[in-house]
Amino acid sequence: MDTINKRPLIGVSGCRELGSMHPFHRCSEKYLLAVINPIGGTPVILPALPDLEGFADYIDGLLLTGSPSNVEPAQYRGKESEEGTRHDTYRDGTILPLVKECLKRKIPILGLCLGIQELNVACGGTLHQRIADLDDKFDHRMRRDEEDHEKRYRLAHNIDIISGGLLEKITSLTRTNVNSLHAQGIDQLGNGLRIDAVAPDGVVEAISSTDPDTFALGVQWHPEWPRPLNTVNTKIFKAFGEACRQRSLKY
Repeated sequence: MDTINKRPLIGVSGCRELGSMHPFHRCSEKYLLAVINPIGGTPVILPALPDLEGFADYIDGLLLTGSPSNVEPAQYRGKESEEGTRHDTYRDGTILPLVKECLKRKIPILGLCLGIQELNVACGGTLHQRIADLDDKFDHRMRRDEEDHEKRYRLAHNIDIISGGLLEKITSLTRTNVNSLHAQGIDQLGNGLRIDAVAPDGVVEAISSTDPDTFALGVQWHPEWPRPLNTVNTKIFKAFGEACRQRSLKY
């Protein structure tokens, strides 16, 4: 195979869900489509099973997907969740150690929605469990319960992109508009991370690694949908894809 045209292998985080008889490990197709185009990689779904840090031996990049579940508060010393909050302890046990291993090896990481929260927790940060309950924040769940798929993912609010961060480098923008479907968000920032963007109410909308040699970016919105992707989201995926390709050529 021509190494110049080799498609990087992208690990895509899966979720464990209970079926009628046996659990399923699954991932929404929209993330896999984004890996194929515009990332330009080959997706492999990572099951939510223990001891998968070894996947770091094979992947050129890690895409952390969104999910109906939330990181268990015990992972960041948070108080017990309110009744009805969905968790995926298997995903937590798989992805958080894998994120740490990928950061150690400088394997590119892109976290989307829950993925930004996983990146922050893996680096020792904490989360707000219910942003809508905070006095000075608005409800970032927005249209999450909207049945119309297109309406659910419509642009919801502006974000201010902070100078000097990876997101500014990728987009060359100081402000853009994003969708919003999340109940939780970043509280205390993890070690080795910086804030790249904030919403009008101050909620963190993007973070990245402070290591200039590490591509690790998390965004709180869903850039993978709707398709076709807008220019800003396309730039994010393409920058991640290029980082993955560059790493694949080194190893």
